[in-house]
Amino acid sequence: MTTDASSSDRMIKLPEVIGMTGLSVSSVDLLIKKGYFPSQVKLSTRSSRGFWREINSWLESRPRESPN
Repeated sequence: MTTDASSSDRMIKLPEVIGMTGLSVSSVDLLIKKGYFPSQVKLSTRSSRGFWREINSWLESRPRESPN
């Protein structure tokens, strides 16, 4: 996926991460805890974000299913 520098450096909230990946909140949390998914950055006590470019790279590294 091609994008400009400004959008690749942006930080995104969990709902957007879920929308990009199709994973549930609990799946994202579990993958982060196991070290299989990019961790989020804690901005304050109640706010965390993930980097779009890291999540996009993770998505691109996933094997793709071929339709049969």
